[in-house]
Amino acid sequence: MRTLVLLARMVKIEHSVFALPFAYAGSFLAARGWPGWRVLLLVTLAMVAVRSFAMAFNRIADLKFDRENPRTQGRPLVTGEISLPAAWAFTLAAAALFVLACACLNSLCLALSPVALGLCALYSLTKRFTWACHFVLGLTLGLAPVAGWIAYEPVFRLPAVCLLLAVTFWVAGFDVLYATQDIAFDREHGLHSIPAHFDLAPALALSAFCHVNTSLFLAMAGWAADLGWPYFLVWAATTAVLAYEHAIVRPDDLTRVNTAFFTLNGFISPALLLGVLLGL
Repeated sequence: MRTLVLLARMVKIEHSVFALPFAYAGSFLAARGWPGWRVLLLVTLAMVAVRSFAMAFNRIADLKFDRENPRTQGRPLVTGEISLPAAWAFTLAAAALFVLACACLNSLCLALSPVALGLCALYSLTKRFTWACHFVLGLTLGLAPVAGWIAYEPVFRLPAVCLLLAVTFWVAGFDVLYATQDIAFDREHGLHSIPAHFDLAPALALSAFCHVNTSLFLAMAGWAADLGWPYFLVWAATTAVLAYEHAIVRPDDLTRVNTAFFTLNGFISPALLLGVLLGL
């Protein structure tokens, strides 16, 4: 049980709140209502598994840097509470579970499962050669609504694509905010990020630009899916939360980065799922 708790801590299992509601939203939109327990359970299993794979692989790939970064020196893989072989075993088990869940859904999900795993692993490496790494991370989570959609209906539709773009920009925007904490460390160790490359003020401006795009694509998704006014009410509230997020994080005050990163963003995906359900 202690090992399971440590593994859950290693992959920050609670952060599944960012992607899972969007996957559910994709399934409900594709079905225009209730997609069935089978689809929802398999989508849940697949999403938790692929996210666990991505986080575990990231921890393994970044172990050298995590040992040197004061902010990450308490992670279980760094402290030795979890061994490297155990972390690899967990990573491979999560990948296998993801592929199995995709196989139980349909042939398109199974065919695309290696692509999803490859993209999740790629993010951990992009920080070594490009400041656009935030958008790769955004795309990995942006696939959630598309995955939820094709889990029910194995075709690509405009509402799912709009949600993919909305989530991609949303995640990229808040990941830029999170990366402001590591500007000095990233520069010293040759790691790439928008804050380290462009400096603090331009990075915050680019983060705000990402979230403007998030708002626009969320509105387009509601229009493309022909959702009712409750969805657009939630969309307006989401836009206000994103605006507030950028009001409390300024170049001269980064003390509330974690509030903006997790507390505020943690409300957005569940709220938008509720908006989709009410809008349908």
